[in-house]
Amino acid sequence: MSAAERAAEESGEWSGVTPDAARRLVSAAVQAFAERGYHATTTRDIAGRAGMSPAALYIHYKTKEELLYRISSTGHEKALRIMGAAAEAGGSATDRLRDAVRAFARWHAEHHTTARVIQYELQALGPDHYAEIAGLRRRTDRLLRQIIQDGADSGEFRVDDVPGTTLAVLSLCVDVARWFSADGPRTPDEVGALYADLVLRMVGGSV
Repeated sequence: MSAAERAAEESGEWSGVTPDAARRLVSAAVQAFAERGYHATTTRDIAGRAGMSPAALYIHYKTKEELLYRISSTGHEKALRIMGAAAEAGGSATDRLRDAVRAFARWHAEHHTTARVIQYELQALGPDHYAEIAGLRRRTDRLLRQIIQDGADSGEFRVDDVPGTTLAVLSLCVDVARWFSADGPRTPDEVGALYADLVLRMVGGSV
């Protein structure tokens, strides 16, 4: 298993959220935001899904936006760790790009509900929280861009537009969250392997 895949396999999605009541609220909020959208979801909806009263929610989160921020920051930090593990691993640019895409696409498949929320409800964050998440996204972009640039510099890849190619690769992986279904014909592992192969063909690398 690659370093990027190990980063993606770390303990439960919300294991870092404590206490248990706060973790239940985050999990309930993900489901509610994914089904109803952020703006159509009420704190009563979230509390009810968590088996709690609306008043209990405010003990842990002052606002609905704070819940969205917690979900978004956790997801984006995970994405950054996955990309960082691949970028810092040894090996060729081809190996690092394969590992990065395989782990990144697989995470968006395995956690497609969370990924949909953090990608498509981004604009609902307040200005300060949005700025923080945008910074995490830029760091992820830079890590992937460096891998592609390394491959272009070494001659492993044939890429004329590194920033544009970076955006295309990230967009390809992120979009997995939109269409993936656990009942579909492919597993998250199979999606990761397929996308890694597609991206290496995209950059003219060795598959």
